[in-house]
Amino acid sequence: MTGSLGRSTPVITALGGGHGLFATLRAARRLSTDVTAVVTVADDGGSSGRLRAELGVIPPGDLRMALAALSAEESDISIWTETMQHRFGGTGALAGHSVGNLILAGLTEVLGDTVAALDEMCRVLRIQGRVLPMSPIPLTIEADVGGLESDPRVNRCIRGQVAVATTPGKVRRVRLVPTDPPACAEALDAIERSDLVLLGPGSWFSSVIPHMLVPEQLQALIRTSARKALILNLAAEPGETAGFSAERHLHVLAQHAPELTVDYVVVDSGSVPEGREREHLCRAAMRLGAAVIYADVAETGTATHHAGKLAASLGSLLPTTHALSASDSTLGRESTSWQ
Repeated sequence: MTGSLGRSTPVITALGGGHGLFATLRAARRLSTDVTAVVTVADDGGSSGRLRAELGVIPPGDLRMALAALSAEESDISIWTETMQHRFGGTGALAGHSVGNLILAGLTEVLGDTVAALDEMCRVLRIQGRVLPMSPIPLTIEADVGGLESDPRVNRCIRGQVAVATTPGKVRRVRLVPTDPPACAEALDAIERSDLVLLGPGSWFSSVIPHMLVPEQLQALIRTSARKALILNLAAEPGETAGFSAERHLHVLAQHAPELTVDYVVVDSGSVPEGREREHLCRAAMRLGAAVIYADVAETGTATHHAGKLAASLGSLLPTTHALSASDSTLGRESTSWQ
């Protein structure tokens, strides 16, 4: 089944990781009660990295963030969401661990399956959608990085998400290890049945592009009849994309997934000045088959997306049936509450 125009709520799938995906999910939940998060699984730092190394589990941190973004807002659930996000202090064995990471790791061992553990947490947090890993196994990111050798033409291979995100060199290309990882079957189903698929914002080389490097998932993105929207970052990130223009972000994505097309590129109107830069961005978007949508989607004075503003912008991209119904619903009114 592709699409769900016969349903009262649009089906939205958001792909990403970390704080970027958190922002997208906070916006998407204002438009639909059927939101699926598909999350990167290559983190190797902090609490997630320790649990991955010690227990062999999928790194839980980005999954935990997605659960927090979609959790119900009633007071009896909010305390659990806050506890999930709580990080232990001190200097002992638990120092730095998030409670939610430990719970997810424990549930995965008890139930024997990451997706089952996530579904159970969705039930506990009263989430109507789902949170899924992009692959059922932990993955590793490798990058070809220039500028680290005396000869600028020579690339060095940097391994690991944290190392890639913090490298002082210029990331040229990334890949996953293993190079042909399995996709999460439930994530493929979510992409196929969606009305709207969202990609980004987030760390471009470690949270966004990896979704294009899982072959089955890339094919699902190519095949789906859903509208696809790429949400650009509000600013380049130190390390990964320092010095990148908005246009450059699109070129890099196209280099890693030349067959992929998207319908829209959502850009904060304040982050790309009018004139030549917008002309270049428009040409880059056209190569992806996309129209550029400029909108005020930022928290004032920050490089963070505002959930209400982003929801208002994304709501206009939904198929007409859902766009009209959303505007008349409680969810739709929420999306304009920032005004």
